Amino acid sequence: KKDIVYYQNIDQFSREGSSVTFEPKLQPDDLLMIVVSAENPEVAAPINLYAVTIHSSTESAASQPRLQTYLIDSNGEIAFPVIGSIKLGGLTRSEAMAKLKGLLSAYIKNPTVNMRILNYKVTVQGEVNRPGTYPVQSERITLPEALSLAGDLTVYGKRSNILIIRETEGKVTTTRIDLTKPEFFNSQYYYLKQNDVVYVEPNKTKVNSSVIGPNITVAISAISLLITIVALTTR
Repeated sequence: KKDIVYYQNIDQFSREGSSVTFEPKLQPDDLLMIVVSAENPEVAAPINLYAVTIHSSTESAASQPRLQTYLIDSNGEIAFPVIGSIKLGGLTRSEAMAKLKGLLSAYIKNPTVNMRILNYKVTVQGEVNRPGTYPVQSERITLPEALSLAGDLTVYGKRSNILIIRETEGKVTTTRIDLTKPEFFNSQYYYLKQNDVVYVEPNKTKVNSSVIGPNITVAISAISLLITIVALTTR
């Protein structure tokens, strides 16, 4: 029970409260959708560029318009219509929208800017029921939520030593989280950032069984062969 139950002694922790707040910061390789609105829609039209996707078929090709997306480059910048190159890397989404709004105000009266990160995702590996990469629509996800998307830990998952791999500005960092203790609610890793990797390592039971299992199979095969040889030689 001690190794299985999550958030042990959480009642005491809840009274103290959690101090964690989170808003993701934009970083290189984030794919953004940016929509600009104005009192006069025609004024914003040149800024809201559309890309055309061609769907080919044996008989005809149909085009479907969609809003242009913007990939943040290695310098943290995007190339935006009218404004040109603008650095958004390192800003939160709300800060980036405010910056764009300020720059666009020179061209548009009272503009409204909406922005989404289209490729926000986290990856969960190891001893979970559904390992994989999961898109995050809300741009905000906690470690427990990510593990729930992956079907929770298996009985062989080591709950006291969850590995989180995070890349920030080209630098990879790692940390270990103990899910059996509520203190992790105050950790900077309680909320996962885009592209975080969560790895659940197997516990001793799983590790030992993976070693013992093949050895038992080999031993049984050897004993069976020995019995067969003895039976043949004693006829």
